[in-house]
Amino acid sequence: MKKINRREFIRISAVLAAAGALTACGGSKSGSTAGAGAGASAEGVKGLTLKLSHNANEQHLIHKAMTQFANEVNEKTNGDIKIEVYPNATLGSEKDNLEQMGIGALDMAKVSAASLETFAPVYEAFSVPYIFNSREHFYSFMDSDQAKEVFHSTEAQGFIALTWLDSGTRSFYTVKTPVMTPADLKGLKIRTMDSPMAIEMMNCFGGSATAMPISDVYTAMQSGVIDGAENNETALTVGGHGEVAKCYSYDEHTRIPDIVLISTKVWNKFSVEQQEIVQAAADAAKETYKADWQAAIEQAVKDAETNLGVTFYHPESLAPFQEAVQPIYDRLAKEEPEVWALCEKIQAFQA
Repeated sequence: MKKINRREFIRISAVLAAAGALTACGGSKSGSTAGAGAGASAEGVKGLTLKLSHNANEQHLIHKAMTQFANEVNEKTNGDIKIEVYPNATLGSEKDNLEQMGIGALDMAKVSAASLETFAPVYEAFSVPYIFNSREHFYSFMDSDQAKEVFHSTEAQGFIALTWLDSGTRSFYTVKTPVMTPADLKGLKIRTMDSPMAIEMMNCFGGSATAMPISDVYTAMQSGVIDGAENNETALTVGGHGEVAKCYSYDEHTRIPDIVLISTKVWNKFSVEQQEIVQAAADAAKETYKADWQAAIEQAVKDAETNLGVTFYHPESLAPFQEAVQPIYDRLAKEEPEVWALCEKIQAFQA
């Protein structure tokens, strides 16, 4: 018997779940069934309270955006839909939240696209190094109809995406040694997200990937358990990592979006009007967040330099980094047709 890997198992399970859903419904329409109006209830809901989980603290822009979203939904539905926002991973990790949503135990969550990889493999495309060539390319694709097709593709897993949020450009920051070429990563232990793509990327660069919760990174760098991490500039200030890591190197390897999810079971309870209100509120929060995020990045760089003594480095060329991860593209083209197809769409996309 041919063995299947974990990703193949997930994909087969999703297909079986979808088939079961179609059987239960007696058939389906072609194309996406998500979006305002699809699967909507004629009556809608009244007095429904939803729980939304995220892992940022109350001072983070994520919490501000989710609070704005919740307040607008409450106001525009005249209190018929109330959203309680739970920060600080109070309701569990992103993995926990995704599992809870899959079984209908959680209504909404903000998670990284990287966390979605093992639940909805197509999201892996958003974590591929250098798949986006600029912030403008990233923003325009994430706002496109092609991205919305991805957002609406996970009904069988029990959730769909309402919108996305910018989580910055991820680069390496280290305690002692700036990373100017991939060779500088050899022998270094770097904290990454617990993502198959992030770990594969580090292997390509020659470093050693160490997955751990973001809350453990400060003490891990301070004690020498790891030599650095990879994240956007706010990790230096909001996370305090700039107190330990003094070298931030702009290799800009990934731009991984955060994704705001809602349970399909909950979504289908809304009337068409309620779905439109919720979607519009999510889109409005995203647009506010874009402006706030850019200001936050600029302030983080200023504060890290002035108050924490962090030095920001710019490699002479990103070509060596891009060449180092070419094996990832080769593997996806051969082994992950669904993910590769989305990668090709992203690379070919023009606003």
